[in-house]
Amino acid sequence: MPIEQFEPKIIGLLCNWCSYAGADMAGTSRMTYSPNIRIIRLPCTGRVNPMIILKAFEQGADGVLVSGCHPGDCHYVDGNYYARRRLAMLDPFLDYLGVEKGRFKLEWVSASEGKRWTQVVENFTEQVRKLGPRKKI
Repeated sequence: MPIEQFEPKIIGLLCNWCSYAGADMAGTSRMTYSPNIRIIRLPCTGRVNPMIILKAFEQGADGVLVSGCHPGDCHYVDGNYYARRRLAMLDPFLDYLGVEKGRFKLEWVSASEGKRWTQVVENFTEQVRKLGPRKKI
């Protein structure tokens, strides 16, 4: 009897201007990537409150991917710098809560990087799959 492979539930919080457009480009170019990610479009990664990430894990997400414009290319000038600073402080807190390293990722993907988007999603999905199901917070 074959053993079913664990399929992680991943939440993607994407910047409207870059990463969401990059994901859209991947889709319209018919590039394939893992269907495990559920995308939430935000105006900017600077709007990502760390509590949203904690809530995603609390409600059963196995991984959370935040993706936005490359530093220096933010449509809101410095929103991605705010995100990077806030989310860097989140790592030790996730560890304290028992969320293993590797279940949260911050990545920069521009609108023209559809291929890069597919690689980021595939790599992150495989990383979370190897970690297995997440234990409840």
